[in-house]
Amino acid sequence: MDAVKTILVIRLSSIGDIILTTPLLREISAAFPGARIDYCVKSPLFVALLNENPYLHALYTIESPPSGPYDLVIDFQNNLRSRRLVATLQSGRVVRYRKRNWKKLLLVKSRIDLTGPYRSVVDRYRDSLSDCKVKADALGCELYPSAADRSFAHSLPDAGGFRLAVCFGAMHASKRYPPVNFAAVLSTLFAAMPLQAVLLGGKDDAPYAELIIQALPERFRQRVVDLAGKCSLMQSAAVLECSDAVLTNDTGLMHMASAFGKKLFVLFGSSVAAFGFLPYHTQFELFEVSGLRCRPCSHIGSTRCPEGHFRCMNDIDEGVVSGKIIDYFNTLRK
Repeated sequence: MDAVKTILVIRLSSIGDIILTTPLLREISAAFPGARIDYCVKSPLFVALLNENPYLHALYTIESPPSGPYDLVIDFQNNLRSRRLVATLQSGRVVRYRKRNWKKLLLVKSRIDLTGPYRSVVDRYRDSLSDCKVKADALGCELYPSAADRSFAHSLPDAGGFRLAVCFGAMHASKRYPPVNFAAVLSTLFAAMPLQAVLLGGKDDAPYAELIIQALPERFRQRVVDLAGKCSLMQSAAVLECSDAVLTNDTGLMHMASAFGKKLFVLFGSSVAAFGFLPYHTQFELFEVSGLRCRPCSHIGSTRCPEGHFRCMNDIDEGVVSGKIIDYFNTLRK
């Protein structure tokens, strides 16, 4: 490949997908030392995820798009909107991520799994750069909260003991562990050890936070800090950074936590590993109900359980989840 001095990376959304490109930014920078790397996302909300990234020069959105020229454009989104954007640019070479969504749809519709051995979506992103001398390193995702974000996180009340971040939300209902189940896990943890739980999520998640708190015995409620809808995206990142472990659904905050090397306790309902979105290069414990013929019911998630029983989440034993978390915290005590 001819000398590459200017590079544009495109991944328009969403939180987790953008975070999963951060290992590639580091690796692209290593492959093209001295090159200017710009990045385009969908909206200013996602700009915050990359503001402090040391490998990036400029950040753009669909509303304020880049104009080029670029020696290399890397389209990790590869949809109609990103292709329209690329068509407006002066670009020397364009490489695109091959999504292979047909394999996901085949698994959902016919239960035929052609995905092969597990490969992270990060590795699949890297496949599209095979001709660009981009090499994998042994590191994970990266996020860079600002000093102000970290100051917010450190200003939270310290109840003593461990801090467990709880990422209880998700865009799709089929990816949400029920609030009463979260409350059952937390009740066992509170009874077993000194622990503070911090609930993290967006404004749309706030009603579910209330349901979790209401389902807790009253004596435990003061040990919960509810930040759902009350802090920014990067303030949430800073809280995750200073937590001791994370209990999480399959959501963007799961990947956010992975950027800080946190031990993750991951709840998969309609999600399955074959889709490639397990936490990247960090320790995690996965809880899922194996053997359900109805799982996965969607490659992105559903608004409700198509079968009406929601066994993929309801059958995840709260005692098993809390037991694993207790075991982990006990190892930290030694």
